[in-house]
Amino acid sequence: MLVGVDLGQGASFDPSLDELALLASTAGDVAVARVTARRKAPDPALFVGSGKADEIRLLVQAHEAAGVIFDQALSPAQQRNLERHLGVPVADRTAVILDIFAQRAQSHEGKLQVELAQLQYLATRLVRRWSHLERQRGGIGTRGGPGEAQIELDRRMIGERIKSVKQRLEKVKRQRGTQRRARQKSGSFRVSLVGYTNAGKSTLFNGLVKARAYAADQLFATLDTTTRSMWLEQAERSVVLSDTVGFIRDLPHKLVEAFEATLQEAADADLLLHVIDAASPAQAEQQQEVDRVLEEIGAGDIPQILVHNKVDLLDESARPREAVDWIEAHPGVRRPRVFLSAARGEGLDPLRHLIARYTTPTTGTA
Repeated sequence: MLVGVDLGQGASFDPSLDELALLASTAGDVAVARVTARRKAPDPALFVGSGKADEIRLLVQAHEAAGVIFDQALSPAQQRNLERHLGVPVADRTAVILDIFAQRAQSHEGKLQVELAQLQYLATRLVRRWSHLERQRGGIGTRGGPGEAQIELDRRMIGERIKSVKQRLEKVKRQRGTQRRARQKSGSFRVSLVGYTNAGKSTLFNGLVKARAYAADQLFATLDTTTRSMWLEQAERSVVLSDTVGFIRDLPHKLVEAFEATLQEAADADLLLHVIDAASPAQAEQQQEVDRVLEEIGAGDIPQILVHNKVDLLDESARPREAVDWIEAHPGVRRPRVFLSAARGEGLDPLRHLIARYTTPTTGTA
């Protein structure tokens, strides 16, 4: 069962809960009902307040729902109280995203990054989260000091594991740094694909470099950065093209932090291909969210080509007349837009021409 709360101006709210439904589906769940509510501020105990919580409990029983997913982040206390009140497991948006990342991570680095984010999330949930953690342990032949509470032991074990994973990730980060410096010394021009999840980055990547990166119509189909060399006939040179993890609204900060090594590929790029789902009704909000995360990782000032993908899904009357145009993204900053369909292989040549223009120092303006 999906629940979304409108907290007024300044807070993210999806009245349709379509994205949360897609997240739940990607994680392997089936949405049986959707509930929205409006509050000025979250209730400290039950997030939605006792009246709405009673309504949700009745709906859970009527639909025989196995659990409830909230579209907003819940505090550990709110999650615990809701589970007691509703009688079923409760998860928030962050937990679902972490679950999907855990299922999708393929590389050693990706698995480490997801494990770190999960451990950091779990560490905040240990406070009075489960009753069995309040039992005391102690005495001869047991782990932990005399009278050490299980919750303290678990917290210490998680802390040690976080430290170990961070050390291993730091090693991976140094290796990536060495590889990046080698590419810089070789004078390679680096292009990174960025964009909202399911905008079609991996499909575009495959179309540009004839690679076989996994691509599917689902959220977070790929988490691991894939890098290939791409020959640009228009510039008579090769460029290095990287496909990165997709962004999403309210992407947990700890996840951005954990994926720092992967996202660094975008921060170190000479050019970003910002892939936008032209058929999405929320494309403006999605574009803003990607720009926000790019600012957060220090990639806000890197030149961008706005790649409007999936134009084949638009009605004939809504399709652009020109394959390429320019817009003023910010005062004094103009960016080119290219309209294409990566799935059909349409419009890739105009994009290659644009990339070629950026490989020379004097280009990047209309």
